[in-house]
Amino acid sequence: MSKIAAQYTSEDVINRFSKLVDVIIVVDKSTDKYRAVIRRGLFTDLFDEEGDYNELIQTLWIHLNTTSEKLPEGYRAFLPNFGTFTRKYSRRLKLVVNEGEKAHIVQMMVYPLVDEDAYMLIMDELDSEENEQENQTYRKVETIEKTFLFSMYIDLVEDKTGSLNISEISEEDVQAELKYTDWRNMIVNVIGKDDQALFLERSDPDYLKKMFTPGRTSSFDCLMQNLEGVYIWVKLIFSRIDTGDPDDYKYVFMVQNIHEEATAMFTSLKKLSDMALTDSLTGVNNRGRIETSAKNAVKEWKEGAEPLSMMIIDIDFFKSVNDEYGHATGDKALKQFARTITECFGNEKVDIGRWGGEEFVVICYNKSVDEAVAMAERLRSTVAETPMYEGKNITCSIGVAGIKANDRFEDLFGRMDKALYEAKSAGRNRVEAG
Repeated sequence: MSKIAAQYTSEDVINRFSKLVDVIIVVDKSTDKYRAVIRRGLFTDLFDEEGDYNELIQTLWIHLNTTSEKLPEGYRAFLPNFGTFTRKYSRRLKLVVNEGEKAHIVQMMVYPLVDEDAYMLIMDELDSEENEQENQTYRKVETIEKTFLFSMYIDLVEDKTGSLNISEISEEDVQAELKYTDWRNMIVNVIGKDDQALFLERSDPDYLKKMFTPGRTSSFDCLMQNLEGVYIWVKLIFSRIDTGDPDDYKYVFMVQNIHEEATAMFTSLKKLSDMALTDSLTGVNNRGRIETSAKNAVKEWKEGAEPLSMMIIDIDFFKSVNDEYGHATGDKALKQFARTITECFGNEKVDIGRWGGEEFVVICYNKSVDEAVAMAERLRSTVAETPMYEGKNITCSIGVAGIKANDRFEDLFGRMDKALYEAKSAGRNRVEAG
């Protein structure tokens, strides 16, 4: 035995050890309280000498990798399930003392004192070289963290979970004792409200047993609150493990971050949807969309909505514009005409659509027929005063109708169309009500 080793007694080693480590904490699990027997360096700013064990857990390892902010309210229900140890446990912690500053990497060891229902937590900050190695490791897993936010093992027969990994907290598994049924009832509170029923259906133990043969994987997309309190699009993935026993219901569950891809997809779908519902020449609603809106407006009126009126607008002698100047000029005139309608009714609650050719329909919400006639007169005079093509003006004729008891859309449209015919028969450039 070496001379140095021989001169140390157990008391000497314990004394030397207590001077080397940064933290020794004793936790009383019966009261969920802790006391720091030793607390040095950065730890004097992180937590008090005595306090609540759940708060200590959140400070030390249930927080984001890059911040010390506390969890959103929905996730705090899980805290009592973390930090329970039945055997020795070791992990690295990434701690931020001052926001914006470099994180400190800390080695933590947990020793359960079984006979006393207590734990001893020993922590030590790694030196700068080890710290940098840890930072490099975190950078390597950064892309994984952006993709997979959470994973765990599920045993439905035992109703338990294991191997919890929350990548926003750490790349290591988080120690927790949590029944699957309890986890499911708590996590639903951070699922988007519109998706909660679907989550409860797809995560139900009976559903998983019935729908998943060994080796099968299935997923669905939903909104879920992340640890920063922001709802993002995620893919929830369940995969049944093939253990060779058909009565062995074990699964892997993962949460994949698909927010960027989903947002881009929804943006593209919105554009395509708008294209399908918008008149490509004038930019107002196309006939299909304005007709649907009109029928919905009639239905809502019957259910107790405010007054409802509509108008149909026709450009006078538009054929002569196409014949004399060509269809390209006619198209310019139609675009300007649609802009004029939109600008004239910009402060009104209306829907505007191109019915076909040079005809446009306007739904006037919360307007009596007299109010709609006044709007139509304002539009008619504005059109007559606005150059539409080649510096030239055009005029329009407008038919207006207000909804009546027992009206269907076809009845309202028929009166409106008849009023337009009367306006054109009376010399055009005028408004008539039907």
